[in-house]
Amino acid sequence: MVRAARPSGAPKVEVRDLEVRFGEHVALRGASLHVLRGEILGVIGPAKSGKTTLLKCINRTIELIPGARVRGNVRIDGEEVRGMRNIHALRRRIGMVFPLPVGLPLSVYDNVAYAPRMAGVRGKAELDEIVERCLGQAALWDEVKDRLWHLGTKLSGGQQQRLTIARALSHKPEVLCLDEFSIAVDPVTTMRIEDKLIELKQEMGLTIILVTNLVQQARRLADRTAFLNAGDLVEIDRNEVIFSDTPARRETYEYVNGIFG
Repeated sequence: MVRAARPSGAPKVEVRDLEVRFGEHVALRGASLHVLRGEILGVIGPAKSGKTTLLKCINRTIELIPGARVRGNVRIDGEEVRGMRNIHALRRRIGMVFPLPVGLPLSVYDNVAYAPRMAGVRGKAELDEIVERCLGQAALWDEVKDRLWHLGTKLSGGQQQRLTIARALSHKPEVLCLDEFSIAVDPVTTMRIEDKLIELKQEMGLTIILVTNLVQQARRLADRTAFLNAGDLVEIDRNEVIFSDTPARRETYEYVNGIFG
């Protein structure tokens, strides 16, 4: 796997003093970080450390959780996401893939074509191009090109997960949030998807936020990695630092080396 040059420039996503509470439970405590355009940011940490909560705040799915209280700021291209009136437009800009596949009860083709159609795309040739491109970007095209009209929910678990990724890419998001995408995918397919993510970063300049419970996956893919634990952002730095023998925090060293977590 060839790593692209590290991105630079203005942040694509900024998180400032983000605090999230569910009743008395604090899921995130004053987290601040930024994600550069065209960067892959890895997010690691034990269970219940706030990783998924962070993603849900970025695309505002946190608002679907009863009792969630959010303080602080999340901005995309400098614009506060909670101030955006059109939440559907926001979620077209920020694609989300959850740990387990959630396929629509439609054909493989229609799963991918659904969002473009909702955005007004009607031409068959254009839809065909979108479906083939997105299934290819999700490392799925060769396996389903002869079964496009089969029900998507009849695919294997790993194929359904890749179909979910293809659907997230179908509206050309500026930011792709991946929440433990490989939990339902075999190791060989996981490596194929990882290669595709590198291609998306290199060829499209896609910004990717990768929450993973696989420390080595963050080490392979990310430009920088953030380590969360019990709601605290413990450390965020270049991978050369996070995965070295001398990160800034001893807690980071112990987690990435399997001493705890």
